[in-house]
Amino acid sequence: MFKIGCHLSIANGFLKAGKTITELGGNTFQYFSRNPQGGKARPWDQGDFDSFMEYASQIGIEGLLCHAPYTLNACSANPQTRDFARMVFKSDIEMLEHFPNALYNFHPGSHTGQGVEVGIGQIVEILNEVIYPEMKTTILLETMAGKGSEIGRSFEELAEIISRVHHKEKLGVCLDTCHVYSAGYDIVNDLDGVLEEFDAIIGLERLKAIHLNDSMMPFASNKDRHAKIGEGTLGKEAIIRIINHPKLKDLPFYLETPNEDEGYKAEIELLKNHRAK
Repeated sequence: MFKIGCHLSIANGFLKAGKTITELGGNTFQYFSRNPQGGKARPWDQGDFDSFMEYASQIGIEGLLCHAPYTLNACSANPQTRDFARMVFKSDIEMLEHFPNALYNFHPGSHTGQGVEVGIGQIVEILNEVIYPEMKTTILLETMAGKGSEIGRSFEELAEIISRVHHKEKLGVCLDTCHVYSAGYDIVNDLDGVLEEFDAIIGLERLKAIHLNDSMMPFASNKDRHAKIGEGTLGKEAIIRIINHPKLKDLPFYLETPNEDEGYKAEIELLKNHRAK
């Protein structure tokens, strides 16, 4: 099954978001655990959750991806910012454990001048604090474009984090097409080569989700600027090759393009029409 969806708000509940993605033609979606700029999480509503799970089972919605707020920076030089990251991780995992096999995506963070090695150590420290053996949630490290002091611009940096986490079986990767292209991985002209490199360094078994975005910026620019499908430097044909690639086609794809609902609906229809039968 082609698992395709977009980013939706859960401000009005999971059931409302589930019905919205159905109207848009999708069968999965991504959502923020709380305001992307921080703040408190939406209070848990067991009744809404139960209704959503029943609806999702009937309609065939699966593979939801929860995205941590952008303000979660596990490797900031500011100890209070790292404490906020700990709090968010613990709070969000507690919420996600209601789901049978939840996915939780986060940006590894920015070391804010401390250096990559220090930053990776701080990320690993927090992950080792919040991950526990019985946890059902899989935490995904997102591939980053490499702007500023971002960690996660290379497969090697992500692999280093994973290698130092005690319960590394709880970790995976979300590949963002805009980010990896901007980071210098040529998924337009050498998709096979990039996937081979990913497999050699991280392992394709850890790739759990794809953020499907075009890019406003050129190759290897280290700039994070998403574009609508077919309106950026990746182009429609490269995106179509990605959704049909044998090593990627069974993963869930989440659009994070600069769209409102009607734009997402058009992109989902476009991608479904170009999905190999």
